[in-house]
Amino acid sequence: MGLLVALVNVILPVIVVAGTGFALGRFFTLDAATISKIALYALTPALCLNVLLTTQVSGQTGVAVVGAYVLVCLLGAAIAGLLTPKVAAPTRRAVMASVAIANSGNMGLPIALFALGQAGFEQSVLMFIASVVLGFIVGPLLFGASGGLKGSLIGLLKLPTLWAIVVALLMRLLGWQLPTGIMRGVEMLSNAALPIVLLSLGIQLGATKRVKLTRAVWTATLIRVLGMPFLSLGIGLLFGLRGVPLQALVLAGAMPTAVNAFLLAMEYKGDVRTTADTVTMTTILSLFSAAAVTAALPLLP
Repeated sequence: MGLLVALVNVILPVIVVAGTGFALGRFFTLDAATISKIALYALTPALCLNVLLTTQVSGQTGVAVVGAYVLVCLLGAAIAGLLTPKVAAPTRRAVMASVAIANSGNMGLPIALFALGQAGFEQSVLMFIASVVLGFIVGPLLFGASGGLKGSLIGLLKLPTLWAIVVALLMRLLGWQLPTGIMRGVEMLSNAALPIVLLSLGIQLGATKRVKLTRAVWTATLIRVLGMPFLSLGIGLLFGLRGVPLQALVLAGAMPTAVNAFLLAMEYKGDVRTTADTVTMTTILSLFSAAAVTAALPLLP
């Protein structure tokens, strides 16, 4: 019964919005890149700015959640590397990146909101911010960015989301507030973020061609969808997390590989096919794993 309730109340709204995008991507030729840019450069920064200015998450809890999340991602990538010793280096790196770079945004945030309410949503935004920073550092390094760490950091500095985070943290430190009119505009953009990013995800999946299920794809998929929730639970308990913070961390572990992993693979000429197929498979399977994890969340300490 708990699984059915989770499917209906938490996963179904995500399927409705992403499924609408999927249908649009199948029947129309849409510029998915433009929609992604709107989400990445306008709506996501507004979402981060709004949540960081209004969140009630304590600094100590926030640091613990972010630290645990980053450790989970890095350990997951290491496990993926150990389990693919005989595949070609580009493919092994693609598997590692596909495990490390989770879709904590357009899948993770709406599911966290429906499953855990505003408190869990705020915790999940912190992990989403961490995933953005982590993805644009670890991703290029794994895929072989020509600029190495320096190139990765330069790319990160170009993201408006990072500067929205810096502004929000600085304003909280100084006790400043945005003027009412500007804050209302930020809130409007923030409210548009979740439906747009879900539509974008659906459109990208709708344009995806046939998936090739190689051993590398299955390895990355099973670690990402099945292994990461358990790893998140262990690391969360190790960090002393309990209640909603622990639940948000475990739920984040059930999220699929982020589309950003595919974009990074294309940008840095990695194993694009393995990454793209893993994104598709984990996105489909995570709908069920996220429902199962959601149903089990009340059992956590």
